[in-house]
Amino acid sequence: MPNIVDVLNEQLTEDQRAAAVDSAAEVLTLACAGSGKSRTLGYRIAWLIANGADASEIVAFTFTDKAAESIKLQVTRALVAIGIDPTVIGRMYIGTIHSYCFDLLSNMDARYRQFDVLDENRLVLYLISRYPQLGLAKVRNDHNAGYFQTVKEVASAWKTANDELLSLHSIEDVEPVIGATLNTLRVRLDMDEFIDFSLMIRLAVEALEREDPAAVHATEKLNHLLVDEYQDVNPAQERLIHLLHARSETLFVVGDDDQSIYAWRGADVSNILDFQSRYPGASQHTLPENFRSTPSIVQSSEGLVAAVLGAGRIEKSAHSEEPPGSRDFRILWFDCRPEEAQWVVDRIQALLNTAYVEDWRTGGAYSRGLTRSDIAILMRSTRGKEQSGDPHHTAFTQSLEDLDIEYTLEAGGGVLSRPQVAVMRQTFELLRYGNPSRDEVKHSYDNDVLPAFPNANFNRLVTVLADWGRRIHPPADGPRQRLYPQQLVHDLLDAFAAAQTNFDETVWQDLGIFSQMMQDVEAVYLSIDSAGRFGDILNFLANMADSGYDASVIDVLQRPDAVTVSTVHKMKGLEFPVVFLVDAEQGRFPLSKRSYSGWLPTELLQDALSRGRYQGTLEEEVRLFYTAVTRAERYLYVTGSKSLPKGRSVRKRSEFSLRLEHDEISYDPVELPADLQPQPGKRRMQEEDVVPTSYSDVRYYLRCPHDYKMRRLFGFSPPITEMFGFGQTVHATIGKLHSEFPSGAPTADQAREVSDGTFHMKHVAPSTDPEERPGPYERAKNRSREIVADYADSYEEDFVHQRTVEQRFEVPVEQAVISGTIDLLLREDTEGNIIEATVIDFKTMEGGPDPEENERLEWTELALQVQLYAKAANEVLGENAKTGAVHLLRDNQRVDVPVDDEAITSAVANIEWAVGRIVDHDFPMRPHPKKCQECDFKAICPKIPNDFRDGVEPPALHLFTNGEKRMVKAFSEFQGE
Repeated sequence: MPNIVDVLNEQLTEDQRAAAVDSAAEVLTLACAGSGKSRTLGYRIAWLIANGADASEIVAFTFTDKAAESIKLQVTRALVAIGIDPTVIGRMYIGTIHSYCFDLLSNMDARYRQFDVLDENRLVLYLISRYPQLGLAKVRNDHNAGYFQTVKEVASAWKTANDELLSLHSIEDVEPVIGATLNTLRVRLDMDEFIDFSLMIRLAVEALEREDPAAVHATEKLNHLLVDEYQDVNPAQERLIHLLHARSETLFVVGDDDQSIYAWRGADVSNILDFQSRYPGASQHTLPENFRSTPSIVQSSEGLVAAVLGAGRIEKSAHSEEPPGSRDFRILWFDCRPEEAQWVVDRIQALLNTAYVEDWRTGGAYSRGLTRSDIAILMRSTRGKEQSGDPHHTAFTQSLEDLDIEYTLEAGGGVLSRPQVAVMRQTFELLRYGNPSRDEVKHSYDNDVLPAFPNANFNRLVTVLADWGRRIHPPADGPRQRLYPQQLVHDLLDAFAAAQTNFDETVWQDLGIFSQMMQDVEAVYLSIDSAGRFGDILNFLANMADSGYDASVIDVLQRPDAVTVSTVHKMKGLEFPVVFLVDAEQGRFPLSKRSYSGWLPTELLQDALSRGRYQGTLEEEVRLFYTAVTRAERYLYVTGSKSLPKGRSVRKRSEFSLRLEHDEISYDPVELPADLQPQPGKRRMQEEDVVPTSYSDVRYYLRCPHDYKMRRLFGFSPPITEMFGFGQTVHATIGKLHSEFPSGAPTADQAREVSDGTFHMKHVAPSTDPEERPGPYERAKNRSREIVADYADSYEEDFVHQRTVEQRFEVPVEQAVISGTIDLLLREDTEGNIIEATVIDFKTMEGGPDPEENERLEWTELALQVQLYAKAANEVLGENAKTGAVHLLRDNQRVDVPVDDEAITSAVANIEWAVGRIVDHDFPMRPHPKKCQECDFKAICPKIPNDFRDGVEPPALHLFTNGEKRMVKAFSEFQGE
């Protein structure tokens, strides 16, 4: 078995290896574009483990979840190569800084476990939903601004205040109106149990600064801190890193000042430029070899940033090797935008299905044909309006549509202009003012619906709209009823016969994004129970989603085989064999210099503004241009045009494109690249892009692969039910009980008191007269009180020399790393030493008199979850989990589940079987009357029975201690043709 030195010598370059094994207390690694920084960071972690570091001492921050998965796979492979069990990866933390802070807060207080996280889209919706209570009308009047501008600016001010760690009271002292709103927002978010990314970091920083005992305890094992994309951290993140490093032995940061492109939202490039000033003893390494791009791309882009930034950057002397086969680099200038767009699309057609040599540097070279997913059209901005009134991407996307070339639009709100999604939005709009007439519906059906949904059913559409029209617009004195706009999405797609229409994956993904928009609405609104609140949704779609909805945050597992049309910012960290950097005109790329226009007092932001943050500067523009150019592997086309549609002035070439210099650059628009060879297209498969990362992901696949496909590949969401969150709040209360009573069982009354302090339901409003007229909220609260009281009374032994902890874990299996959280009941001796661990899966379900025979309980899924968690407890967390159980809280029953070696082996085999087929993109429908009736997507699924491609079946799962076994539902509940 090779040792770690042998593995590093084989897998890393000399520069990468020198960085990975540096033992200095602080290490800065400057990583040029495409230089293998994730690989270096991953092997650095493996080197630490091989040299005696405990995995629980390691924390690694990544910029995205995808980057985290890539690094986990690198670490896993390195550990396997040197004979170390890769399950140790589950004891370390590799993930985003936001998730780390949320885990930290949840360990400090179990109440945070039931907080919902607001991304930028949901934060905007939250402000809309609480507009009067937060005082936004006063802010609007104070700034003489529009409604939606006010929402956007307050959201931006909130995030900036947290990122800069500004005192909200100091803001109120200078700007009383917006300051009061921000203070109210912080209080209201806590009361409603929501948290956004900026607040979770701020709260973690505040806890560590005041040395909160729980925060200190949660970080006491930290010894090695690693940070990826260090050039992109903002002041709050940098403060967190500083506080954590004060508790750690080493700090290893990786980044590239040339790719610092987020100053406009607070990132501070000086963090990386001044690193050695802040840490005088720090080591510095450079990774200069670009493994992605051709020498012409690398040398010209390096020359560009050197010429513009000069001493404002760290020199790296980037270089790369000549690739085999065809390549092309052109800078072209056109008379008008349509001519430019047509040339781009013609060149795309010429490159599709031509040979492309992969992995030639590693000795495993093979050739495949280029497909649409290998191609990106990048631009500075897609949202802005041309003089014609069209977004910047329109000429290019229209040209793609004219030639039937599928594309994805990675642009805020741009998806709403796609035909099927536009029809969904227009049909929602029919319900704004009342129940639409038959003539109105018929006009929409003939002119809008049929062109987009050719199999739509008019009578079904009439029924759906009439039903929803009645409920959205009840009589003036009639009772309100709760509405679920996600259900309207499903009802309309059913009426449009979407499931019976042969749409390609790009259409389904577009519709899935619309579904997620409605999920965002349902997540933050207490209730949609009036025409006014339904009107809020329509206004959001009309005014915010079209220009400000960030579709790139939608978590889909794999992009379809389509040309990517995107802003440069959204493609950070990605690469493409072919890149068209379009719209390269002066005033467009680079944009003109822009000063801070936010609503926070500038006197409180002087330090940030003096460093160029929250503004538009030439320095940031050239870094963005450099980032765009270095997304290209072998074909790069930089284009622009003299005139825009209906433009009044002649545009000049981008000064950046003029500075790109190399002998290989061609300015001829006619000739084709040399050595083009035809070859049938075959998609590049990158396993970090396609494997699931949580047990829930795999669970959906094992139930029905098409269910999984709807959720994870297309992004569809089920409607939120009225009692959504009940199980979560009861589970959080159980965790709170064990943290507050660590050495003895609480009384029933004490348990009820904890429940009262923890209970929270986001989607059920308390009654206005809870004593005389208790409603669903009060009934749910009382049920929670009795559930936890019964648990505390019946299972006193859980609190006597035992404690329940919620522990996150990750289990490496073949081709994937499966993550989750686990409830462990730890039995201790009188000195506190752990003797035994039981995996407990608390479920707010009812078992009935014979839970093992209860068909409503998904025992294959419940048993699989307990067994997977038992593996995690034994191999990852190092606890001796000899028993496992499902605890049904509603009737206080605990059902044992086998967790012996044979049961766990079968469980892992099912996980690996599912992951392998997900990687192979095998998603057959596996319908069954019972299963389909309960499916979240029954209205939009054609329910056509299919077989798996290879015919291999996973083993049966061990369900109960009586020896019963059963296949997962993809087999046990499948009704073929």
